[in-house]
Amino acid sequence: MRGTLSPPNLLATAAELLRANYYDFGPTLAHEKLCEAHGLTLGLESVRQLMTREGLWQPRRARKAVIHQMRERRARCGELIQIDGSPHDWFEGRAPRCTLLVMVDDATSRLMHLCLVEAETTFNYFAAVRSYLGLHGKPRAFYSDKFSVFRVNIPNALSGTGLTQFGRAMTELDIELICAHSPQAKGRVERANQTLQDRLVKELRLRRICSMAEANAYLPEFIADFNSRFAVMPRSPADAHRPQSQREDLDRILALCASRTLSQNLTLSYNNVVYQIKTKRASYTMRSAQVEVRETSGAEVSIEYKGKALSYEIYREQEREQGQVTPSKLIDQALSRPARRKRERYHPPMSHPWKYFNYSEKSMEAMERRGDICILRK
Repeated sequence: MRGTLSPPNLLATAAELLRANYYDFGPTLAHEKLCEAHGLTLGLESVRQLMTREGLWQPRRARKAVIHQMRERRARCGELIQIDGSPHDWFEGRAPRCTLLVMVDDATSRLMHLCLVEAETTFNYFAAVRSYLGLHGKPRAFYSDKFSVFRVNIPNALSGTGLTQFGRAMTELDIELICAHSPQAKGRVERANQTLQDRLVKELRLRRICSMAEANAYLPEFIADFNSRFAVMPRSPADAHRPQSQREDLDRILALCASRTLSQNLTLSYNNVVYQIKTKRASYTMRSAQVEVRETSGAEVSIEYKGKALSYEIYREQEREQGQVTPSKLIDQALSRPARRKRERYHPPMSHPWKYFNYSEKSMEAMERRGDICILRK
């Protein structure tokens, strides 16, 4: 179509395409689609004026400038990776709302990794880190907000190590975790989220993508196109990423880890389940021993003592009575879980030894009439 339309016909064709396909696009993105997808030779300002005249775009008032202290970009790619989750209706109602995990390089503004997940959970961030390490290697540091996945937000906590599960895993991987004091401090990933909520939503619509699986399969193509448009050159050509050590077992590191003390009969409680340790050594040698319980995303539990796995069996599962603390970002996911069936309270049978007490003859007769006790009289 390039070069075959006169200016009046060109504007009419552009207006028709804008009304049919790009009615809610911004002028910049609409201009890209008209040029790349339809071959129309229009300038950006012409598209903006055309959209304004057609009532498809309304110029926004300039906001009052808020001055924040500028921070210079890092010099090398991989020195500082800004990480964040962006909950949004990415499919515009064609699929349930979900969250986009975003990793942006501070030196270049490159999208390093994108992944759509149900919610911002520790395991989902573990999976994102695993994918990142496979693609790029280990960065020097991650830069995040103060979400509970990254930071213990209880001041002066009396127990624990002071690290979240994510923080503990990054320590084992020798990756520094830095938490920003405000959204403006990690402005690159925040601005990337705004751009993605505009561009990625519309790209998914144009491609009629209606599921997270399809979207995740398309994201590498989107990342390559995004970086070709918006990435900048770093001040230093050196890459700060480091190779992963062979001693770093990701299956073991990227798992929940908790410390427990064995009881006198070598049992421990984890996640409302009592585990019985099975060992051939004398039981007194492991009483009060400190062990580590590690749980993978597949709910596989391993118990380690001095770095070696222990054999165990499930002794019993306990009833969960107390309400669980749920962060605001995870409420939707918590409500979508199937309700846990409440166990029926145990009532001893009438012949149970607990029912035999030294009652008076009159009391026993009254309880027999009510059916509260069954006495075998001689």
